[in-house]
Amino acid sequence: MNQHLYLLTGSSRGMGLAMAQQLLVPGHHVVGLSRKSHPALQAPEGAQLEQWSVDLADPVAAAERLREWLQAQPAGRYASATLINNAGVIPRIAPLSASDPQDLANALRVGLEAPMQLTAAFLAATEGWGVPRKVLNISSGLGRRPMASQAAYCAAKAGMDHFTRCLALDEAGKPQGARVCSLAPGVIDTDMQVQLRSADATDFPDVGNFAQLKAGGMLASPEEAARRVLAWLQRPDFGDQPVADVREA
Repeated sequence: MNQHLYLLTGSSRGMGLAMAQQLLVPGHHVVGLSRKSHPALQAPEGAQLEQWSVDLADPVAAAERLREWLQAQPAGRYASATLINNAGVIPRIAPLSASDPQDLANALRVGLEAPMQLTAAFLAATEGWGVPRKVLNISSGLGRRPMASQAAYCAAKAGMDHFTRCLALDEAGKPQGARVCSLAPGVIDTDMQVQLRSADATDFPDVGNFAQLKAGGMLASPEEAARRVLAWLQRPDFGDQPVADVREA
């Protein structure tokens, strides 16, 4: 039986790690793209795992590596191919006027340019495969509502939502176009939440709201969030909504 290919960025921590662990089942080939590999990731019998050490702050190089690897795969190896753009970073929490230029550049490269470059490479290299293809972009509610001291992160996620809308139009016009969706996964108990709760209230007026989410037990575990996201990926209507939220299910 041909394997199902899953390409996953940010696979070494948080929800990305949980998704990688849940995807590693017989019949799946998982390729994780992260700055560091994770020793806890192990492929069971019948599954295959590769962990690439990739710096998504250099998105052109990352995309070129992906394109070359995909083009080198033998015809008919995979029954389907899926790209999950999960990686993202929050720069130092501060008003835009107090932001570090390198932090801003890094957040936009990792959070927006890398998903676009990787998606372009993925779709171009697999267009002739003749198998179902999907692109799942992990977005955020902050891409759909503004928040003080979060301009770079909000802008990256808003850009991800909108490029997904454009991409859906592109692919809908092709005989075997990919199904695409930019999905908000809800609020998750990750290092990113710790960063937000630990911010200075002077710089981040919403710090109390994030503290209340934790205190009120309203944060999903990375494992639960991963299950919800992967269940959405397997829905028969995946891609009907180019921009969606797991809480709409």
